[in-house]
Amino acid sequence: MTKIPLSRYARRKLYLKGSLMLCKRFFFLVLSIMGLSCYGFSQEDVEEKKPSLSEINIDDISETLGHLIFRHLQNPGFEFNVDKVIEGVQAEKAGQPAPMSEEQYEQTLVMIQEALFQKTAEANLKEANSFLEKNLIEQDMIVLDPKLHYKIEAAGEGEIVTEDSVPLIHYTGKLLNGTVFASSREAANPIALPIKQTIPGFTKGLVGMKEGEKRTLYIHPDMAYGVAGHLPPNSLLIFEVEVLKSNAPQASEEIQGVTEDVKEEVSPS
Repeated sequence: MTKIPLSRYARRKLYLKGSLMLCKRFFFLVLSIMGLSCYGFSQEDVEEKKPSLSEINIDDISETLGHLIFRHLQNPGFEFNVDKVIEGVQAEKAGQPAPMSEEQYEQTLVMIQEALFQKTAEANLKEANSFLEKNLIEQDMIVLDPKLHYKIEAAGEGEIVTEDSVPLIHYTGKLLNGTVFASSREAANPIALPIKQTIPGFTKGLVGMKEGEKRTLYIHPDMAYGVAGHLPPNSLLIFEVEVLKSNAPQASEEIQGVTEDVKEEVSPS
């Protein structure tokens, strides 16, 4: 299941589309309830666990749906007026018109998301620049580029990773606030990753690493995803990387499968 590299423009459109879809999720929740969706279960599981209609408590289902709707309406940086949402449901039930058409609603929501996106991007870029400026004076910090720093956490003694290598690695990717957004260790499998297919900061940070070496990379957004990708725009990325083999082009099918599944986390925009 190869991940297709998307352009920054395409990724940006997906980000905005995803934000818009977040606000429509409760419609799918409603459809799911009405259709008694059993997504995630085998047919055998459905037959074993599905209650009869007489055993279903519609009031409990309805109340739970309300909880789910509220959870999905919580959007960082922008929160709906839940009281007004309830008013809208009641007005629709009574056959009254909405204050906006669906098209106006979607256009306005996109404008809001664009503004919030830009605000977040500017704040994150400022934070990234400030962090790297302070990072320059950290002990044992190595500066490959003003926008790429690293620390050697453990020395290696094996062969060196080159620009054409497919190193077998373990890695964990974090944001500045400590949030882990990707990790090969969670799957308990290293990945064989052609470093030419990764973001510039990751590629440059791995070249020269020896087998057995561990590094922490600090990558400015200009050498990472910038305002593209699924992460917050202009995020500075921190990668903890361990090289197990400098070149593993003949990695097993199992490892290659994991590689394809997580490649997008460090792939270019």
